[in-house]
Amino acid sequence: MANKRDELIKKYAAHLKDRFHIEPDMTLLKKVAIGLGPSIYNRDSANVSGTDEKELATVKNKFLIGKLGLSDTLPLEEAINEIMVNYGVSERTKYRAVIYYLLTKKFGREEVYN
Repeated sequence: MANKRDELIKKYAAHLKDRFHIEPDMTLLKKVAIGLGPSIYNRDSANVSGTDEKELATVKNKFLIGKLGLSDTLPLEEAINEIMVNYGVSERTKYRAVIYYLLTKKFGREEVYN
């Protein structure tokens, strides 16, 4: 599985470079991908639909609040929406690992993965 995982991590890094113009912290990106477990190998669970309110609520509640330990009083929805807009409305493949990586960096919660 590690080979497939490494291929996916390279793909996520390319998305971060091409779509967001940032040089990713590969150690953190790998930890985020590993943290997502087997879901990264399933096309449906590996992606986030930017128009599905239920899915966006899952990103907020399970990841930002549950995993990163953020308070619901922070502008969590705005952060998610900003990433979705920057990813591009026409981009159908919005990788969950990329979104989680960006949110982790945005809120400065990298220590969660240490």
